[in-house]
Amino acid sequence: MTIMPEVSTMDILTSIEDMRKACVHARKRFGGRCKLGLVPTMGALHEGHLSLIRAAKRECDVVAVSIFVNPAQFAPGEDFERYPRPMEQDCALLEAEEVDLLFAPSVREMYPHGAPQAFVDLPEIGGRLDGQFRSGHFRGVATVVAKLFHIVGPDLAFFGQKDAAQVAVLRAMVRELDFPLQMRVCPTVREADGLALSSRNRYLTAEQRSDALALWRSLTAVRVLAEAGKSDTNALRHAMLCVLEASAGVRVEYADIVHPDTLLPLDHIGEGALVAVAAHVGTTRLIDNILLPPAIEGSGR
Repeated sequence: MTIMPEVSTMDILTSIEDMRKACVHARKRFGGRCKLGLVPTMGALHEGHLSLIRAAKRECDVVAVSIFVNPAQFAPGEDFERYPRPMEQDCALLEAEEVDLLFAPSVREMYPHGAPQAFVDLPEIGGRLDGQFRSGHFRGVATVVAKLFHIVGPDLAFFGQKDAAQVAVLRAMVRELDFPLQMRVCPTVREADGLALSSRNRYLTAEQRSDALALWRSLTAVRVLAEAGKSDTNALRHAMLCVLEASAGVRVEYADIVHPDTLLPLDHIGEGALVAVAAHVGTTRLIDNILLPPAIEGSGR
């Protein structure tokens, strides 16, 4: 089924068959030189998503966006049912960005049996960081993204640095399954006070939003110490926890310093590191991270 808005050049497709046809047709318009970019999302779009779309438009001839709230990546008791789904608002934003194709399938379309009957699982890397606390989460993410890659067949796929653990898992999937595409990872977009943009921020009360800034402050504390030459990750992690635990409204899930590609813990930042934090503020789970560049040789202490 294809829905064509009256005043829009964006095609909105809800079936896998129609999306595949639309991608083939779009490629034909540009011949063999066409670059097709995909931005996978769960909707509730914000400036972070729009920055990915703009990056895709700079590199690609055709830009496709998917909106699918994927039940396979939510554990029982998580916020699947209440996850925001402002489709009309999202469509207006995508049209304003001149997106070519929107793929917005139903759960039944993506999972005809109501749930996946086959999975893409990377049990080692997928069990680290968020995967340690959200059983099956990255299996659900990898499965749906693999399906989207097969359906759309993009040359480039765009993701945000805020979801750094997801990026590492998907990079591993692309390598292991030989997907013929390149992943682009774009910087985290933040509010003026440093809060990372997230669709879940709309759950926060004004007081909780203030508490949530502790995540960014903890990352900033690590960056300042690293820039001063501190490279021991135990000391850096202690600094993170001191900031986080000073905010009574924040319940820390993890605060770790790991290798950006493997997500394995590091003793020293050495050749660079991912500093990642997840915490609950009220009933809302938030994540954030920064990348540290390699330490200057001889400066660690």
